[in-house]
Amino acid sequence: MSGFAERTGGAARRRRTVPTELAALAMGVSQATIRKWASRGKITRHGGPQRAEYDLEELLALTRRDTRAPKGPAA
Repeated sequence: MSGFAERTGGAARRRRTVPTELAALAMGVSQATIRKWASRGKITRHGGPQRAEYDLEELLALTRRDTRAPKGPAA
């Protein structure tokens, strides 16, 4: 047993959040894009009214999902 959930008897993992600026940097998009994704429900916004934060694991999962999606017809 080496993972956090295993050590805690299957309890939920602790959320690692990052501010908008770092979320944008991690995803390679603008801060405006991160805010747009949150408003459209593509990602979850955490934090208070003046401090938006995003779950790093959720962002990475989105990246993994997007890299597996078909890109459309080849040119």
